[in-house]
Amino acid sequence: MENKRKSYNLLIGIIALLAIVIFVAIAGYIVSRPEPPVIQGQAEATEYRVSGKVPGRIEQFYASEGDFVRKGDTLVKIDSPEVKARLAQAKAARSAAEAQKAKALAGTRQEQIAGAYELWQQALVNEDIMRKSFERVERLYGQNVISAQKYDEAKARYDAAKASSAAAESQYTMALNGAREEDKAAAIALVDKAEAALMEVESYLDELYLVSPADGVVSARFPKAGELVGQGSPVMAVTDLDDAWFTFNIREDMLHGLRTGDVLDVMVPALGDDIYRTEVTYISVLESYATWRATQDTGGYDARTFEVRSVPRVHIDGLRPGMTAIVMTGEHGKRK
Repeated sequence: MENKRKSYNLLIGIIALLAIVIFVAIAGYIVSRPEPPVIQGQAEATEYRVSGKVPGRIEQFYASEGDFVRKGDTLVKIDSPEVKARLAQAKAARSAAEAQKAKALAGTRQEQIAGAYELWQQALVNEDIMRKSFERVERLYGQNVISAQKYDEAKARYDAAKASSAAAESQYTMALNGAREEDKAAAIALVDKAEAALMEVESYLDELYLVSPADGVVSARFPKAGELVGQGSPVMAVTDLDDAWFTFNIREDMLHGLRTGDVLDVMVPALGDDIYRTEVTYISVLESYATWRATQDTGGYDARTFEVRSVPRVHIDGLRPGMTAIVMTGEHGKRK
């Protein structure tokens, strides 16, 4: 009887030991089991930079950061004395051209001959100034100090000055020789040219008012009121929240055959626990700096990193660029 009791106690002990071993093994497996990788990215949206064609000083803002604006809304007014001066010059040139036209049609007088001569001399002085300016720009361009655009602009101004000088000379010659039908036609053409130049300058007046290129939210204002801005310098940024997407940087060994057109379920923590269905529209490898390098000890391989973009199938209220986005793996993962 004593032996049976000892055998029974031994069996109980063995069973208890096995249970403890199994429990420890299961617990160790659960604890040591690797967590599924978290694929994290961020929301982005199309951003438009608002800039002008003419330099000037910010006179007034009509919208602040965070304001919703419509396409065509006026956002900024720029004060440009240079444009006003060019407008005055263009009007003066048109008046001079109209005077030349009237002279050609009415006949030549001594006063008109003297006026034509003065205009010619003025054009020659302007041509000389433009020539010297172009020669300086040409030297700087040869030294790769300035861009080809600046060189082309300087050459265009010099060519225009030469053309104006030649036109003024022809007007003076016409005044001396008396107006002919050809001279009258030339005078009319000179007026047309002056009108075209005036229209060009007047078109810059519209550029003093910068408008929104799309519906969206003003996401940034770069200069402050009263500051100077150069030609093409961004003044404001307008973000189109209706054109939003998510961007993820994923190592290639985690792509698992992901292709464009696949579905990714994405959660945006800032918007709660809702899961949004998105469609992959773009997959492209990043530069070599984003390559994960394997060591010789691991025996692995260098894994490239790919940029993956997915677009929500429906508009997500409250989504803003920069918000964190997480791909839901497992049962919420990629779907065809």
